[in-house]
Amino acid sequence: MADRIASFEGVIDAARQIEGVAVRTPLIESPALNERAGGRILLKAENLQVAGAFKFRGAYNRISRLTDEERARGVVAFSSGNHAQGVAAAAQKMGTSATIVMPSDSPAIKIAGVRRFGGEVRLYDRWTESREEIGAALAAEKNAVLVPPFDDPFVIEGQGTSGLEILQQSDTAIDQLVCCCSGGGLLAGINLVLEAKSPKTLSWAVEPENFDDTARSLAAKQRVGHPKAAPSICDALQTPIPGELTFPINQRVLKGALGVSDLEAAEAVRYAFHTLKLVLEPGGAAALAAVLAGKVETRDRTTAVVLSGGNIDPALFAEIIEDRFTGAAA
Repeated sequence: MADRIASFEGVIDAARQIEGVAVRTPLIESPALNERAGGRILLKAENLQVAGAFKFRGAYNRISRLTDEERARGVVAFSSGNHAQGVAAAAQKMGTSATIVMPSDSPAIKIAGVRRFGGEVRLYDRWTESREEIGAALAAEKNAVLVPPFDDPFVIEGQGTSGLEILQQSDTAIDQLVCCCSGGGLLAGINLVLEAKSPKTLSWAVEPENFDDTARSLAAKQRVGHPKAAPSICDALQTPIPGELTFPINQRVLKGALGVSDLEAAEAVRYAFHTLKLVLEPGGAAALAAVLAGKVETRDRTTAVVLSGGNIDPALFAEIIEDRFTGAAA
């Protein structure tokens, strides 16, 4: 599998693989949001996916392809929370064990979610320890299969099924697509679809403003990281550098990368709850935040926006929707 290259054909195959297991999430349109944006905004509600985020698509596409012998050995993954829950949920469905390496500052709801799906959690300090090294050591110790959060062809192709659904569900051509970006697996999968089926669609990445490694990498024309930053409430979007497999795909398709502040992400969470009646986590609302903050032109255009996850800590959610959030990440 190491020499496989993620492809549009792989996304089509992934759609068959996850059919009937993953949720075909709705494409939602809000008159109030359209009026504010001056154009049509089509919201892909991946917060309604199994385990509350798009990550289940890629995790299940990868884990469901394990051999009987590999399933007997179990899987190991590292994640800030949504991939963790996706892997745990997929492993549970496939009857295998899952050990997940998670930052000690992960939202409690995400850690609890992994355990609810039967996963074993190993906590680490994201600022002083390497999750990749810990994950590799655990996989070697347990003789388990490592399931990366984004740098795996099956994972990329699984995430791309969300983009395939957007094109199938839309009743019109998509002028542009706005999506959050961390390691780049979701965008890479979607960009494979756009490249093959809708090449005129402009693709935009959205990152926390202090975790702008994709923007920096696009400018440098190679993978680069970002300076060490203070924590963001967008905990799902704090990868230090774009993926080795994901960045080349995103580099050739992306129009650009946009940054949003914690306050803008919080405003998107608040807007989603009060106006759209949807629960989003800050990272899952990043693309919506870019639209609401005017980071991308939406007037007289049809814009697809990916709402990537809804696993938000209840205390933070209350703080945001009651307008008590001041911008300081926990």
